[in-house]
Amino acid sequence: MKPILRRVAKRDLLQMGIVFAALCVITLVHYETSRREIFWHEVFQRAYYLPIIVSALWYGSRGGLVAAGLAAILYVPHIVMHWHGFPSYQFNQYAEVVLFFVFGGLTGVLADQQRRQKEKVQETAEQLSQAYAELQVSFESLRRAERLSALGRLSAGLAHELRNPLSAIEGAFEIIVRPELDPERREEFVALIKKELARLNGMLNHFLEFARPQTPRRRPTVVRSLMQEICSLTSDSISAKGVAIRCRESDFPVTMVSLDPDQIKEAILNMVINASEAMPAGGTIELSAAREADAIAINVKDEGVGVPEDHLPHVFDPFYTTKPNGTGLGLSIAHQIMEQHGGRIEVNRNPDRGMTFSLFFPLTEGGERES
Repeated sequence: MKPILRRVAKRDLLQMGIVFAALCVITLVHYETSRREIFWHEVFQRAYYLPIIVSALWYGSRGGLVAAGLAAILYVPHIVMHWHGFPSYQFNQYAEVVLFFVFGGLTGVLADQQRRQKEKVQETAEQLSQAYAELQVSFESLRRAERLSALGRLSAGLAHELRNPLSAIEGAFEIIVRPELDPERREEFVALIKKELARLNGMLNHFLEFARPQTPRRRPTVVRSLMQEICSLTSDSISAKGVAIRCRESDFPVTMVSLDPDQIKEAILNMVINASEAMPAGGTIELSAAREADAIAINVKDEGVGVPEDHLPHVFDPFYTTKPNGTGLGLSIAHQIMEQHGGRIEVNRNPDRGMTFSLFFPLTEGGERES
């Protein structure tokens, strides 16, 4: 603190010395100029304004008035000695001295206002900076609380989902250990245990996939090829349920997007499987791509029973499912994958029947165009 004060005091002394020296030089030249050189006398008397204004800018109204007072003290003797025989000219010179104070005071007032405004802006900036820092701390606390809350929901959901297959395995095991049980019945319950164990394994894999998402490995991917590959992969398995799948050609030039094809394929496959299970009476699933402002949308449209309106806000929640044997993590994983891609996933009811799930991918400079 003391070195800073010393630097400030040294700077003030230097600035005051400059102002005083300038006033003295102007006065000296003024005194040495012949009375016959009226033009130069008028130039020198107006030269006093320069140090007065500079002092006002540096030190405000007080600095301006002090500099004006010094200029008056130095200049008035010159008026008395040199112009005592010219009363009208003398009067003009005294009026000029008055203007010294007017200009010094007004310039100082304006400088004070500017200084106060600058201090206020600086104070506001500091307050905003402090508020931003506090807000960041609050956001971090909220994120931690949200993560803990999500972990609690996941744990509760996982415990709930594990209870049913574990109960089935426990009941089957109690029956298997009975010595009088028929061998065929024993094989039946062993098959049940294997089925429930496979279900548990799949559930845990889904949970780990959701809890530890992989970072997307992006590369330019042709949307049309990705859609056709999904159609080829799923057409045989869903045709047995009386469900058909088709890819609709896009009518826009941009067909290549920077994404992780494996992750996106998994997300779309989850939606296709959900759509086929939502059409017990059969129907058609349509895959299409569309240009939406600065994004490419891949749409999965079905003709199924749909989702009740009050359930729509929860379709992407972990462990939310309307299927008796569903894990409720497929759509949550798809939602998470899209967030990692910087995109989003939406669901909307179709005007006639069924639902449409849409994956929106932002277009980047890495995207390519096909002619």
